[in-house]
Amino acid sequence: MNTEEQLEIVNEKGEVISLAPRSVIHGNPALLHRVVHVLVFDRKGDLLLQKRSMNKDVAPGKWDTSVGGHVGVGETLLVSAKRETEEELGITDPELARLHSYIHRNPFETELVTTYRCTFDGNINALPFNREEIDEIRFWSADEIEKAIGKQIFSDNFEDEYRRYLETKKPL
Repeated sequence: MNTEEQLEIVNEKGEVISLAPRSVIHGNPALLHRVVHVLVFDRKGDLLLQKRSMNKDVAPGKWDTSVGGHVGVGETLLVSAKRETEEELGITDPELARLHSYIHRNPFETELVTTYRCTFDGNINALPFNREEIDEIRFWSADEIEKAIGKQIFSDNFEDEYRRYLETKKPL
């Protein structure tokens, strides 16, 4: 029997209030849930983005944050960020530095996002990224990102994330 993923409903401080199935939380922006993002940079400062699979229920076919996923029930933010980085990109045991947290709202959902960053020096063509969730990955320069913002290429979540990153940018 396939049981649906359960997610923690939280308050604005991140304190768990209750659990609900993913299908109940997605589609109800009144239910705040926690997610983690990881911004993966190379040594030049280019940002790795993923093109979301057309099968995704949120932002199909859009370029998005390097890594993004739900915080597992009972998991810490850091453990979730490391797990999602390995599950999505195949990068094992990444060194992550916490950047910021914020609430992202859209008509579909409301997320309490915690963002981390890491540097990846390896060959991205060798990464065993999750082809069920991701169609493509590649590094983007800041110029490429700036030129594409607002042109429906990126998810609304990534554009919000990137704006916040620029506001709180920390050197590599």
